[in-house]
Amino acid sequence: MQPASSLPVAPARPASTASFVRAGFLGGNEFGLIVLIAAFAILFTLATKGFASPFNLFTLGRTMGIDILIGFSMMVVIVSGGLNLAVGAIGVCAVMAAGYTMERLGFSWPLGLAACLLVGAALGAVNGEAITRSGVHSFIITLATMSIFFGGMVFLSRAEAFRELPPAITAFGKMRLFGVLSPLLLVAVATALVLGWLYRFTALGRRMLAAGSSPKAAEVSGIRVDRTIVACHVLSGILAALAGAMLTARHGAAIPSMAGHLGQDWLLPAFLAPVLGGTLLTGGRVSVLGTFLGAVLVSMLTNGLLLLRVGEFWVQAFLGLLLLAAVLLDLGRRRLLARHRIAV
Repeated sequence: MQPASSLPVAPARPASTASFVRAGFLGGNEFGLIVLIAAFAILFTLATKGFASPFNLFTLGRTMGIDILIGFSMMVVIVSGGLNLAVGAIGVCAVMAAGYTMERLGFSWPLGLAACLLVGAALGAVNGEAITRSGVHSFIITLATMSIFFGGMVFLSRAEAFRELPPAITAFGKMRLFGVLSPLLLVAVATALVLGWLYRFTALGRRMLAAGSSPKAAEVSGIRVDRTIVACHVLSGILAALAGAMLTARHGAAIPSMAGHLGQDWLLPAFLAPVLGGTLLTGGRVSVLGTFLGAVLVSMLTNGLLLLRVGEFWVQAFLGLLLLAAVLLDLGRRRLLARHRIAV
């Protein structure tokens, strides 16, 4: 919801059908991301020998699927105007708990996956309850729980990986559809469809958007903002756990360091995907497709730069510069459209 202006405004000029088409397609972040993805795909195909090879497309698809889920796990909290710095810690804790149930307790992989998602939801609920009951900003709370969750996991597991997992998990991670397509990417597509349905067609999704846009107005209209924020963090925990499960399928083991120290390796893709996709950091606006495309762009840039033999340290610097250029290009596009009176 946007604040209404107190100044009189001239009646909007009737727009043609072509203008509406341009506004809907050219006016969003999604169009800019599609153009960038196509441009870099052509560039990397011409500049490297292996970018378009079936093996690289398969590995790139696996990485994209995981990065998309990580982006979604942050997006669903940003919608409420908050942050979740503990997405990596939650993901690792969830898969380590699932690894324990499967390797030590003999659970089947479906029960192990259920345990993984349940732990993710529980840790997300802890974050949500701590934020709403204390009134402290989610940045501080999730920064603290990131260390608490990760430290507790290391203490309980003694930092030992679970490598004797059911063979079906590793087989799923290595599965190739049509020779190049990873099922992990299909999981990400299915998750995007569910989230799109949530925000477009359900009362819960509309309450999440309303709570992020204007908490006070949402309270006046009867929405329990505190319960809605908890629901956002529970959903974030589930998505982080699912991302961890997909990473476990790729590695074939549940490893404490799979998301880096304290899960910090997930923070960059978690923020970049939704912000590039057009989800407002202030809350109230979400773009599931934009987050999906933002994660695809980040994964492609990382893969292409590594194939160009750019050092991993410099990849982060190049990635930041290229993403900054993307943001400036998008800003220029919006100004151009506004100059021609095409609504964004």
